[in-house]
Amino acid sequence: MEPLTEEEAPGLPSGCGPHARSLIERHARRLEHLTPRVLHDRDSEDLHQLRVCLRRLRTALDQFAPALVLPAGLGPRPIAAVARRTGRTRDLDVLQARLRDDLLPLLPEDERQRLQGALEPIGRARRRAFADLCRALERPAFGRQRQQLGRWLEQPSFTPLGEQPLEPWLGDWRLALVADLFLLPGWWADDPASPRLHDLRKRLKGVRYGLEHLEAWSPPPLQDWVQELRQAQDHLGALQDLAVLHRTLGRPPVRLRWTRMPALAALLEDNRRRHWQRWQQLAARLSDPAGRFRLQRLVLGLG
Repeated sequence: MEPLTEEEAPGLPSGCGPHARSLIERHARRLEHLTPRVLHDRDSEDLHQLRVCLRRLRTALDQFAPALVLPAGLGPRPIAAVARRTGRTRDLDVLQARLRDDLLPLLPEDERQRLQGALEPIGRARRRAFADLCRALERPAFGRQRQQLGRWLEQPSFTPLGEQPLEPWLGDWRLALVADLFLLPGWWADDPASPRLHDLRKRLKGVRYGLEHLEAWSPPPLQDWVQELRQAQDHLGALQDLAVLHRTLGRPPVRLRWTRMPALAALLEDNRRRHWQRWQQLAARLSDPAGRFRLQRLVLGLG
């Protein structure tokens, strides 16, 4: 998560509800800043930052729901609907950049020409996805959501739990994030293309965002564990990106014939194997009995 500004740093909120409100306000401000920039579509990084902002806002609303009294209709689900549309456009941005910047320069001339021809239909798909995203961002319902969120931030309401001091409840907030993390079937997936890995990656991301929301009270060993979580998420993300790339290139409208692209196929397989091996090593360390016991102690503040 971005470092606190000088205005945000002093006097961190000491209550569960006020802390949640400060996080939500921070993400809401980012949302208002990034939305018009994304609509102008001048820098793909703006879209990436909006996607992250929406995910963090959704996580904060979901994570601290027991501490908040929110108006009907205001919650993580409407935000998730817009976030999904940012995801489609962002995936195509990543795909285009991977093809143009990483893969094309490494291919022989004949394969380079064939792959170059795939960029135009992918560009058309990106333009369609971006138009759909713009409609979602400009839809009156999304504008009302943002206004409703702004009004709640001006006059927030908390549950009795939200009125409690935060520090005595840190262990409970952390436990709620990681309670069943290692019971997910993705830890035992034996195929890098398994959809269970994608589900696990989404859960890892939510856990990481949630723990980063409590970072100011986290001991260094727990912060180190969060960084390991980021690495695991990165390897799973790379595997997902490679699967999407392979699927997109083989289907309409691109329809690459892999028998005519041996160098590209070898590059993709080498990348897949490398990330898969690193994921397996990291997953084994995180999920073995010692790794799980270490996390349980860190979450409970036992060092």
